[in-house]
Amino acid sequence: MSKISITVPEDFILGAASSAWQTEGWSGKKAGQDSYLDLWYKNDRHVWHNGYGPAKATDFINRYQEDVALMKASGLTHFRTSINWARFLTDYENGIVDEEYASYIDNLLDEMHRAGIEPMLCLEHYELPAYLIEKYDGWSSKKVVELFVLYAEKVFERFAGKVTRWFTFNEPIVVQTRVYLDAIRWPYEQNTTKWMQWNHHKVLATAKVVALFRAQGYADKGSIGVILNPEVTYARSSAAHDQRAAHLYDLFYNRVFLDPLIKGEYPQELLNLLASHQVDFIYSQQELDIIRENTVDEVGINLYYPHRVKAPSREWNKETPFHPAYYYEHFELPGRRMNKSRGWEIYPKIVYDMAMRMKSEYGNKPWFISENGMGIEDEGRFRDAQSGEIQDDYRIEFVAEHIYWALKAREEGANCLGYMLWAFTDNVSPMNAFKNRYGLIEIDLENQRQRRRKKSSHWFKQLVDERTLSLTLDDEEK
Repeated sequence: MSKISITVPEDFILGAASSAWQTEGWSGKKAGQDSYLDLWYKNDRHVWHNGYGPAKATDFINRYQEDVALMKASGLTHFRTSINWARFLTDYENGIVDEEYASYIDNLLDEMHRAGIEPMLCLEHYELPAYLIEKYDGWSSKKVVELFVLYAEKVFERFAGKVTRWFTFNEPIVVQTRVYLDAIRWPYEQNTTKWMQWNHHKVLATAKVVALFRAQGYADKGSIGVILNPEVTYARSSAAHDQRAAHLYDLFYNRVFLDPLIKGEYPQELLNLLASHQVDFIYSQQELDIIRENTVDEVGINLYYPHRVKAPSREWNKETPFHPAYYYEHFELPGRRMNKSRGWEIYPKIVYDMAMRMKSEYGNKPWFISENGMGIEDEGRFRDAQSGEIQDDYRIEFVAEHIYWALKAREEGANCLGYMLWAFTDNVSPMNAFKNRYGLIEIDLENQRQRRRKKSSHWFKQLVDERTLSLTLDDEEK
């Protein structure tokens, strides 16, 4: 065992993240303001663990003052959340702002500023308005790209004086991958061309919002970025067939967004492979030019676990549509360290490996860990009988190890700006609902959603105050 202490630079972000739909709830939501998540929940409630979903969430919209006080008590320097597109407007075609919801955001931002916490706002965290799905088939349509830009324009007009760190999307690949590629979420449509069309239109929408942000002069006082979730991918072996499987997995799921948003262009290899499989999404040279000329200022990267792949061992079923899994199979490393609640491997070095990749392949673009955390089921079993506080030492250990690799990478020249925990409080996740808990703050569902600090909240505050990370690494030969 090695006991390590490492200084946390003063400009290193130590914050936490969440989203509008996972926290706010439906209080005050008007007819016609459903988002994709609301539509899914209403149509498919039985797949959400114990029926918990966005209807109530954590009721942040009514309790944000209490929660901001807990953010301050936990030492957060920054907090990232989203504006719910479906609720911010009452008319998506004409950009008519819902003044009641906008006033809530105004008040939230004021409360955060008073507490000394910097807000970071994302324009879309799966909150595509249901109206745009029903009328235009969502991100299948170039009209929705234009309406997203209109929405962004209205948001910037309202809040640019209070927010300097902006992001277009959180994990823009996720919804269409689960719905149109894997067909495991409502409305369960396997359609690879639609998957890629959604990818492209979110890339294009980001570029157009970046152009708007700069043309309107907001870049003089702020930055515009995106939050991505590239999976740090490792091949099973050094053999050429496994290496190619990892390369192609990375191409389809990671570089499809990393390359155009940071470098300004799609990998030609990706376009060639999609064409060879008749994935005929629609794009123009003009759109590619817009993407090339409007790359983001910074990137948030959500990192939870490594992804391991191997070459396929079976022939592809030719009767099914093309799926990138044509080129790979998942691989589970024997003996791997696991979060058994979530079914995810724990391998903190993904942070360092991603940092080195950003440095060597992406021009050392400014980036930060925008989500990282540990979801544990039945966390009440770790409650201290006397204090009632959850003793989540496992979370403290997990967070400390990941921050350590970020700081080590930074010492070696990586442009890593900080670490943001997922999540500030326990909150709803798609299907998982409240099954696995991620927060520094407990949400007691059996007691009017009462908030309680966990041991990790006190630890995080101490880390922010002392700017020294102390941890024990299990590196001893035994």
